[in-house]
Amino acid sequence: MSEQSRSTGRIRGTGSRRRKPSGRHRAKVVAAWTVAGVVVVGGAGLGYAYLALDGNLSSVDIDAKLGADRPDDVDDGSQDILVLGSDSRSGDNGEYGQDEGGARSDTAMVVHVDKGHKSASVVSIPRDTLIERPACESDTTGDPVPAAHRAMFNTAYEVGGPACAVKTVESMSGIRMDHYLEVDFTGFKKLIDELGGVEITTKTAIDDSKSHLSLEPGTHTLNGEQSLGLVRTRKSVGDGSDLGRIQLQQAFIKALMQQTKSVGVFSSPKKLYGLADAATKAITTDSGLGSVTKLTGFANGLKGLGADNVHMVTLPVEYDPADPNRVLPQEKAGRQVWAALKNDRPIPASATEKSAGDKGDAAKVVE
Repeated sequence: MSEQSRSTGRIRGTGSRRRKPSGRHRAKVVAAWTVAGVVVVGGAGLGYAYLALDGNLSSVDIDAKLGADRPDDVDDGSQDILVLGSDSRSGDNGEYGQDEGGARSDTAMVVHVDKGHKSASVVSIPRDTLIERPACESDTTGDPVPAAHRAMFNTAYEVGGPACAVKTVESMSGIRMDHYLEVDFTGFKKLIDELGGVEITTKTAIDDSKSHLSLEPGTHTLNGEQSLGLVRTRKSVGDGSDLGRIQLQQAFIKALMQQTKSVGVFSSPKKLYGLADAATKAITTDSGLGSVTKLTGFANGLKGLGADNVHMVTLPVEYDPADPNRVLPQEKAGRQVWAALKNDRPIPASATEKSAGDKGDAAKVVE
């Protein structure tokens, strides 16, 4: 079976599908931004809990797996983080369906935090983007995995796990990833519930049978299950495509960031511990963030970020003429995006103005 045919997703909202997508695994990435705001346990009277929270964390030694064949590690104070969500149905995630082969990176974002840690740029990479995947190593068997032409982006995680996903993004961007965060959507739901929900305002009604979410226009406080439904919603917003769903997710992330900033977690050690416990259970990190002490330091460095200084775009893409279910990177525009991140500059609006990923009105559904 080809790399391309193994994907369960579809880009366009019209036409027939090869396979029925599960459509239930889009939420886990959005919890990653919340981690920065709620795992700052130092100085809050919770030192006794460090050992327990450390036991929640899972980590991967990306540096050891990739070795020296990587972009230069530029130490200018900025940070680049690959935030990934896999579609595994193991454990508690089984309620959202069964695994269809290996787990894939269903959602991916490259987060660039500027050297002053006052602003950030987020680049979403559509899962169905056809790319040149570099040679990797299987994270289960250790066997070599050959490079692939016109491979689906989300197959990198499938064949080689986190290290291959990082290597693929570094190959695409020419930027070394400082950190890796993978988020589990069962943990995401619990984290949202610990936060007390996320307030969003819908400008139009949402009634999506696939995500089981029904909302009238207006302001709502969504619990974990409803939030999961929102970021899985596709059919009832915009043009019904996965690209439109990315826009909806980006709008939700900003609402989530605002909620995290507004919750008075430090006034209640019990609430703070509950949030930290949920957050550390929800994620897998690189070894550089693989302890509460390290994660706390990382989170402290992001405290100055607010939703208003986070600029979110989708990697510039166009529909593949050979297959409308797939997208191709727009090479010139993509180089502009990656160059902006590499040089710690804002992404120019011209880089995304002709991208299929920035068309549509799904982002206007939520504010």
